[in-house]
Amino acid sequence: MSDHSSHFEATGGGLVLTNAILLYQAGTSRTPNAYGAPRNDMAAFASMHAVEHDEDGRPTIAAGIPLSRAHLRQWTEALGRTAIPEILPDTVLVSHPDVLAWWSPAQVRPAYFALSSPPDGLRALARRTTVAVPYPAHLFIATRTGLGVYALPASERPVADTPVLHSPILNVFIEGRLCWGNIPRPKTLGVAAIPEFERAVFDSWSTHPNPGQEWTVTGPGKNGGGGLVRLWDDLAARGASRFPVRRLRPFNPAARQRQARPTAEAITVGRLVAAATAR
Repeated sequence: MSDHSSHFEATGGGLVLTNAILLYQAGTSRTPNAYGAPRNDMAAFASMHAVEHDEDGRPTIAAGIPLSRAHLRQWTEALGRTAIPEILPDTVLVSHPDVLAWWSPAQVRPAYFALSSPPDGLRALARRTTVAVPYPAHLFIATRTGLGVYALPASERPVADTPVLHSPILNVFIEGRLCWGNIPRPKTLGVAAIPEFERAVFDSWSTHPNPGQEWTVTGPGKNGGGGLVRLWDDLAARGASRFPVRRLRPFNPAARQRQARPTAEAITVGRLVAAATAR
């Protein structure tokens, strides 16, 4: 199933084929993805053509001109007029054809742990288990290529200048991307898909920290030693109702490097959304 749908509305005269866009790229005429864009290192060109019809109504693609940004803006606006309006819940921050951003408040949720190599001394997570644990407030930024997952410093609707923290969820890479594994991916990028994205984050089994995640938390854990797994174990064992957000470091994709310096300026919600939109 494709990740988009075509929606045609009835008009007085029906829909008539009027234009064609031809896409060219360097190399072979066969591409791994027939509808995908070429790689970043491949040359590409596009032309815009009028479509002429003969007496029997059969279309022919006429000579064209180079496709311009103005053409793209005009057609994007025209195609967008058929988009079905959505009522946005108050958790949604950005709803864009290519980016969906929202937040969830801090809360206690069921968590699923099946640690492949649990460290010694764990009290609650030494075996496969489902246990209620507190999560900090989270920011999610979904695009057509993945899902970014980040923690927030306070359980309140963030603004553009709100700094983000590393998420303590084990299935999240140091760069903030969710590790999908065999988790089913949502087919759409609309508001209706938010529950699917959140199930992928909160309702999947945590088997191990991803590389570098041990550097995303501060302070020692109880029972000796520090680290993210021991932090979760302590929260689960004592039935904590609030996640210690002070233990989370400011988001820094280079945190897995021991010598990594803090970024010159805090990475904020606005910076992450802008970066996702520019992809």
